[in-house]
Amino acid sequence: MTSVADEPAPLPSVFEYLDYRAYLRDYFAAAKVQKKQFSFRYFARRAGFSSPNFVQLVMQGKRNLGRAAVDQVTKGLGLTLPESSFFGDLVALGQAETLAERNRAFSRVAANRRFRTARRLDGPLFEYLSQWYYPAVRELAARVDFVEDPAWIAAEVLPRITAVQARGALSTLEKLGLLVRDERGRLVRGDPTLTTGHEVRSVVVPAYHRQMIERAGAAVDTVPPDQRDVSALTVCIRASTLAELKERIHRFREEMLDRCDSETEPERVYQLCIQLFPLSQSPDERRAPGKTTASVRPPRVKG
Repeated sequence: MTSVADEPAPLPSVFEYLDYRAYLRDYFAAAKVQKKQFSFRYFARRAGFSSPNFVQLVMQGKRNLGRAAVDQVTKGLGLTLPESSFFGDLVALGQAETLAERNRAFSRVAANRRFRTARRLDGPLFEYLSQWYYPAVRELAARVDFVEDPAWIAAEVLPRITAVQARGALSTLEKLGLLVRDERGRLVRGDPTLTTGHEVRSVVVPAYHRQMIERAGAAVDTVPPDQRDVSALTVCIRASTLAELKERIHRFREEMLDRCDSETEPERVYQLCIQLFPLSQSPDERRAPGKTTASVRPPRVKG
């Protein structure tokens, strides 16, 4: 009888990850199996780090990677140029200090075909929500004066996009059936059902919301008050009330959608964002020793 030993697990592909620290942890675990002498000290010598435990601290979230350190890590990992570039995008995504930086990094990650193939993210919902302006361009097609010209579309969208981006949006929206040709050959809104798996939703939906929240924040400074409505309400409620509030918000969204879909000659594309999130811990969550709480209900804020 011939005995065949199990082959060690291959090193993980960086294109399978959204979290660069998780990638490093999995890489080190696999590398130790493949090469017994592999250790943090061994890797530090390969990458040119003076501290043998620097990468370990990075993996634990206690240190970040600067630009020079990113280059050293990719050298130590033996990554190819495309892999190194993608790893750098993951670092930018994980260490972004502002919403705008995070959105830009996610756009680069989402546009990477090898990432989308590895994560099985080739789905219509991912395509549609990966760029904030795709829904805007689709709704723009509802206008009676809509012009199927990338330059015209780019000038209409706020904030401005490029003609190249507008052309890409038209192509993607037609491919997904979100823009279709009517009997006169004119582009109009289609109405297909966009479906995808939970993994795709968990990646693209939060990213889409972050992109739109960034647009909302910018609108406070760039859009006149008479052309927008931004309001906030801070309240203190029972935990059991949360489900009721979410249901009411859901019904409100449906009512607004029905009202807007009834427009016969729409003129302008708007984005309606609704956020409901906690500003304090729940009673069940452990509080720090000596921590006190106070309940204050300020007046409704509108601007």
